[in-house]
Amino acid sequence: MAGDLPGGPIDPADPGGPADPADPADSADPDGFPRRRGPGRPAGRRGGAADTRRQILDAARTEFARAGYAGTSVRGIARTAGVDPALVHHYFGPKESVFVAALDLPFDPDRLVPDILSGGPDHMGERLARYFFSLWEDPEIQPRLLALLRTVLSGDAAAGLISDFMTTEMVTRLARELDTPDALLRANMCGAQLMGLAFTRYVLCMEPVASTDVDTLVASVGPTLQRYLCGD
Repeated sequence: MAGDLPGGPIDPADPGGPADPADPADSADPDGFPRRRGPGRPAGRRGGAADTRRQILDAARTEFARAGYAGTSVRGIARTAGVDPALVHHYFGPKESVFVAALDLPFDPDRLVPDILSGGPDHMGERLARYFFSLWEDPEIQPRLLALLRTVLSGDAAAGLISDFMTTEMVTRLARELDTPDALLRANMCGAQLMGLAFTRYVLCMEPVASTDVDTLVASVGPTLQRYLCGD
């Protein structure tokens, strides 16, 4: 497999999760391809919900590494896992949510972009900056973001996969909401600005950026992001 994906460990227990749907081998596939069990998986009763989730996540990591983000589908993940596509949706939702879970990403684009856009164009740059720093300053999230940033900087297959995901699910989504002809460039400029700040503050630990309080950083970078997003 090309490149190791930075997915976190899967919780082995899921006592409060949803009941595992019926074994997909017992019925026809709604997408039209025959259901089959994963490689090496013996016939018989399926394990618990945690086993099914782990099986799907393992298959997702394999498929994303093999085909890239754009080339991977929920149907393909289901085939590799030997389950019904409905099970993938049942546990994780659409493809972007599977990717977030498979790589243990500490943010969800389904929430990030609406949060930034809420309240209209005024102060959008400030909201983006504050959301960004709120993630990086969280002591539980920061180690995962550092691992993600180092993966992106490594230039290996996983780096391209993450970059593809961020472009498709975050930058392009944000650009779609901006009513300007150069919206994609504007959204990319925001991303470049914030990634540069993250590298300076959290990887290089360069002063005085490394020790400046978040409110000061937001006040400094917010207007720049606002100009990228909405300025002339």
